[in-house]
Amino acid sequence: METSVWTPDSWRRLPIAQQPDWDDPSELDAVEKELGSYAPLVYPSEIRELQSQLAKAAKGQAFVLQAGDCAESFNDFSADVVRNKLRVILQMAVVLTYSSGVPVIKVGRIAGQFAKPRSSPMEKINGQLLPVFRGHIVNDDEASIDARRPDPKRLLRAYHQSSATLNLLRSLTRGGFSDLSRVHTWNQEFVASSAEGQAYDAVATEIERALKFMAACGIDLEREETLRKVDFWTSHEALLLGYESAMTRYDRTSKTYLDLSSHTIWIGERTRELNHAHMEFFSGISNPIGCKIGPSATPKEVIEICEKLNPMRIPGRLSLVSRMGSEKVQSVLPKLISAVQQANHPVIWSCDPMHGNTFVSENGFKTRNLEQVIDEVRGFFLVHRSLGTWPGGLHVELTGEDVTECLGGSATVNEEDLDTAYNTICDPRLNARQSLDLAYRVAEMLIGD
Repeated sequence: METSVWTPDSWRRLPIAQQPDWDDPSELDAVEKELGSYAPLVYPSEIRELQSQLAKAAKGQAFVLQAGDCAESFNDFSADVVRNKLRVILQMAVVLTYSSGVPVIKVGRIAGQFAKPRSSPMEKINGQLLPVFRGHIVNDDEASIDARRPDPKRLLRAYHQSSATLNLLRSLTRGGFSDLSRVHTWNQEFVASSAEGQAYDAVATEIERALKFMAACGIDLEREETLRKVDFWTSHEALLLGYESAMTRYDRTSKTYLDLSSHTIWIGERTRELNHAHMEFFSGISNPIGCKIGPSATPKEVIEICEKLNPMRIPGRLSLVSRMGSEKVQSVLPKLISAVQQANHPVIWSCDPMHGNTFVSENGFKTRNLEQVIDEVRGFFLVHRSLGTWPGGLHVELTGEDVTECLGGSATVNEEDLDTAYNTICDPRLNARQSLDLAYRVAEMLIGD
């Protein structure tokens, strides 16, 4: 059977899920053409460097921490929000690296994480039936017919906010903010007095002592770039393929196509149908990519995904992100890992312990319990340990702000606390305290591995 030639637009001939009902296709087409004339958001050399680092994770020599917002907001965007998010991810990475001795690849759900898949195209709010909120790149979260109308111009706003975010991230990670000698300054006021904040402070003190020892031995820390700067990569779920294909360029160096909207992107659980549009688009770009795998996946489906997305078996090219739920991970995941292992596919197995553990509290808030999140990660590690495979990463939704959206943690958030600072525009996120709590627990699992 003859196979059609892949192009950045070849996905358009196939069925596609989770797309907005745009009112004016000609307006959408004009916006996508305008996006196609814009400068890339990331550089091919950065993508190639990330690919080389992820290859180490595929071989069990590194761990991937992928974390950030459920959905970025147009309304809650500032330098402080970006800085606080970066800070908590760096804090988690320091804990994981220092405690386990394993290099941590830091990837943010940031600078492009605007679109969200939804379980229904409509939702009822205060008795009114409205088009569902699909993320600020599509429509507004305000509960009105006009606000929920998909607006193609929002794609342009998402691009510009992503560009501003990337500029700030590059400044922070290259300009001294991430300098290991300043680890104490990463403490936030609301963390410093907590149990996990004090534990982090102890780690920071040990790192500073080690740095002083290096300086006393004659090592010029000011000239050690690896101590002063950090690699930080961006990612998002590539849901709106018109946006993604508009940002795709041919790279003459590698002679491949790269999606330059982000360093790495992933396919969600709801859009991973093998012969549908998202699989087609992802199969032709050379970015490192991910695919979410839920509890309904079969070994046959997972092998077909691997063959479609990484037929050359390139280490680090493909991450499979399990999102099973704490009650199912140990019964479902082993057969999937075994099948992939037997087929000799060098994937990175990562754990998303958030989406399979979401529920609605008695007082009506969509939430997650940190202990269930940790239970799923523990089950993920136990499965890998029993099979002799590498638990390659953690994929979580979090914020650097002091929100009350998930239950539990050292500074306990109870159901009656949820409405105190429930600020998410979509799914509940761990706050900074809960994120550090999770990092210490995962570090213990890595040490045990």
